[in-house]
Amino acid sequence: MEIRQLRAFEAIAESGTFTAGALRVHVTQAAVSMQIRQLETELDAPLFIRAPRRVLLTEAGEALLERARRILREHDTAVAEIAELAGAERGRLRVGSASAMVSTDPLPKILKELRQQHSRAEMTIASGTSQELVRQILAGDLDMAFVSLPVEARGIQTEVLSRDELVAIASPRHKLAKQRVVSVFTLAGEKLILGERGGNTRRLIDELFEEAGVQPTVAMELSRQAAIKRMVEADMGVGIIPLRSARDEVSAGKLVSWWIEGAQINWELGLAKLASDYDPPICQTFTRLCRKYFNADSQKSDQRRKSKTVLEKRKRAAHGR
Repeated sequence: MEIRQLRAFEAIAESGTFTAGALRVHVTQAAVSMQIRQLETELDAPLFIRAPRRVLLTEAGEALLERARRILREHDTAVAEIAELAGAERGRLRVGSASAMVSTDPLPKILKELRQQHSRAEMTIASGTSQELVRQILAGDLDMAFVSLPVEARGIQTEVLSRDELVAIASPRHKLAKQRVVSVFTLAGEKLILGERGGNTRRLIDELFEEAGVQPTVAMELSRQAAIKRMVEADMGVGIIPLRSARDEVSAGKLVSWWIEGAQINWELGLAKLASDYDPPICQTFTRLCRKYFNADSQKSDQRRKSKTVLEKRKRAAHGR
């Protein structure tokens, strides 16, 4: 039973003739006759009594007409709703964020502009580790998520949004608070507050100390960067996190940040989603806005990296004198 058959059946029942019914559904009379024959064969019952000037519904036809109208109404409503979802106003977006920095900047700007383009959209934001968010995408609970790269999961597609450098952070009360650059060996002697093992950020940090041939003193392992920052603010130890994640606290004087001498620890933030040929319009808009805002922010990061290079050169020159 097909929609076009039911539409032809309804048109004939309401107009009273095959000719008028065919005109209403914009097909030939022969095509309409074939659709009705197919419908009668499937139902194993005649639907019309052919009279000289018009057709009349059989008992089976009368029973079908009521249900056909209901089916067609539901079909048309569904088509209209889906068309509206695909339009500029509506949609649903479920985003996850594994990075605290995204939740402060630039995510609010992205969502504000997204709301202007999809004014009636439903939006939800969830938090979690990169691994947790990837599992939620695969389970269909999230549409997209900001995650630490790389992601090694089948069925997930990622796009690099930002490359940042890991820096050490400390309380302004720390004895080395006025320094701008510290060595890996200095950090190894500090009580370190790091992210949990298994994540990409922790992997980069472990590789840093391993390559330097030193064993760090890990005093605490936490799953959230926000928790790491709060502990460091309380002068419980020294943390290592992406520079952008510490930017607000450093600007507010709650934390100090140190470049790690000689280290180029590039941390990548990506946008993850299901590998698919189709993206809803709202997801397409969100991706486009992410590219726009993160590209602007990456230019600022380039300037900060240049500042680090200048500082390191000055420090080496001072040691040489």
